[in-house]
Amino acid sequence: MTTVSSISSWLRRPLPRPGARTSLVCFPHAGGAAAFYTPWARLLPPDVELVAVQYPGRQDRVGEPPAVAMDALAGAVAEALRADRASRDLVLFGHSMGASVAWETALRLEGSGHRPRHVVVSGRPGPGRQRPGTVHLRDDDGLAAELSRLGGTHADLLDDPEVRALLLPAVRADYRLIETYRPDTAARLRCPLTAVTGDRDEEATEAEVAVWRTATDGAFTPLVLPGGHFYLVAQAERVVAAVLAACGAPAPAVHPVLP
Repeated sequence: MTTVSSISSWLRRPLPRPGARTSLVCFPHAGGAAAFYTPWARLLPPDVELVAVQYPGRQDRVGEPPAVAMDALAGAVAEALRADRASRDLVLFGHSMGASVAWETALRLEGSGHRPRHVVVSGRPGPGRQRPGTVHLRDDDGLAAELSRLGGTHADLLDDPEVRALLLPAVRADYRLIETYRPDTAARLRCPLTAVTGDRDEEATEAEVAVWRTATDGAFTPLVLPGGHFYLVAQAERVVAAVLAACGAPAPAVHPVLP
């Protein structure tokens, strides 16, 4: 059984809204952490609460071993979500590696009768088009170079030896997990699914992302926005508005709504 402490270890609420009717559950990219989504919290309307997933092996969970297999990672997150405010609607959003974790988590939730309202995957080829890789086998310089190429990590962090010593073990573990992950291409969600990518994202082209259509029996919506692999950093407001619109929730008017 999931305990309160184990729930809190997986889920972060940068702006708690106990009365919210919907939880927007956000899954980070490889090497990412829950804090990546903190700026989104104030872009949400009052009845939607941001719930960011914190993978083990980073930030306040740095003393825990990182996840080594998708089944264990998605299973643990699904268990935490089932035990956490189960009466709420759940909208799942995942970017890059997080897209696959979100989809796998949603499959487990549906399998236990907790159907998400909507799943949004971002910057990740659909099942069957996901690429195996060997980045996790590179030395630290090679791993740092990959992070720098993708643009999701500040260069000054990668140049600091102490920060690299803390950051790279979780990054390597995440890359190992996602590069050795083999999705079940016959698996299907029942809920609607939206797939988003940047128009200059070489990691997830429009054609590769369109394959997510085969990952659900529900409604499918593709969306292409300007930018590369981390298009969502510069366009947070537009991405959040698109997520809310896909889920039928009203976006904030002109300014972010504070609690």
